Amino acid sequence: MKHDKLKTEQAIELAKDVFSAQLKKQLKLTKVSAPIAVLDGTGINDDLNGTERPVRFPIKALDEQTAVVVHSLAKWKRLRLKQLEIPEGFGLITDMRALRPDEDYSPIHSVYVDQWDWEARISREDRTLEKLKSTVVAIYEALKMTEREIEAAVGIPAILPETLYFIHAEELLQLFPHMTPKERENAITKQHKAVFIMGIGGKLSDGEKHDGRAPDYDDWSSCNEDGYKGLNGDLLVWHPELQHAFELSSMGIRVDEAALRRQLSEADETQREQLYFHRLLLSSELPQSIGGGIGQSRVCMFLLKKRHIGEVQVGIWHESLFPELETQQIQLL
Repeated sequence: MKHDKLKTEQAIELAKDVFSAQLKKQLKLTKVSAPIAVLDGTGINDDLNGTERPVRFPIKALDEQTAVVVHSLAKWKRLRLKQLEIPEGFGLITDMRALRPDEDYSPIHSVYVDQWDWEARISREDRTLEKLKSTVVAIYEALKMTEREIEAAVGIPAILPETLYFIHAEELLQLFPHMTPKERENAITKQHKAVFIMGIGGKLSDGEKHDGRAPDYDDWSSCNEDGYKGLNGDLLVWHPELQHAFELSSMGIRVDEAALRRQLSEADETQREQLYFHRLLLSSELPQSIGGGIGQSRVCMFLLKKRHIGEVQVGIWHESLFPELETQQIQLL
């Protein structure tokens, strides 16, 4: 058993090394360091669905100002593009570490979040569905290359299809009108094995959202070339061990000034316009960009065909939640 655990650790290292190298190559990214916390009240932290509580703590050296542990670096990265003067067509990537204490426990969720957070600078003319799709395809190519490396080194068969299937959330609703969003995701991903669902965050024709998105990073309200709204989406694959759709990445073209105002109004969050990040964006001081997060443990779970995130990362769970699981990494209370 100990030997198996060591083999898993070696496979995790290989998967992370290969995928991050391929991602940097495909998207022309430079690795940079990243914060674990940012000052509260700046608008820089990712608000996720707008209800999750961040971990807060006072900083003695800053007169007890409050800092928050990041949820992700969705907005921080855009600031960093400006600060580092990264040119159009290039970007940055970080090893992001976050805490999400309000995350619901499940075999695929943990309080601890590790992901590759990346952001690339684009022109205003690149704020298109074509740019979104070409970027997603590049990420998918990096994933396929990594899968082939894992197959050669570990013997786990590569199963990803050659091409990625694109569909808008509204099209998915029309295809499966009597299903819940998660049921629709399962149905389409089981059929195509690898899917990118676009337009996540805005209301669909049934008056409901496919899933929640904060109003101040992804653009989910602009009309695109297909006649739908949204320039963002989620990358899903079919996990053969779990037998359901498995999200690896959430990403999108970021809001411009008009989209930010529109989405803040729709979300009844116009007061955010006074925050530091939002003031910079609304005054056109931040670059146009595309970016997202790719779960490191999620990628390893899929590539190594693991059934629980605790098999590829160290986390904290109560043993009563998963008594049947023979874990390699889980720290039980």
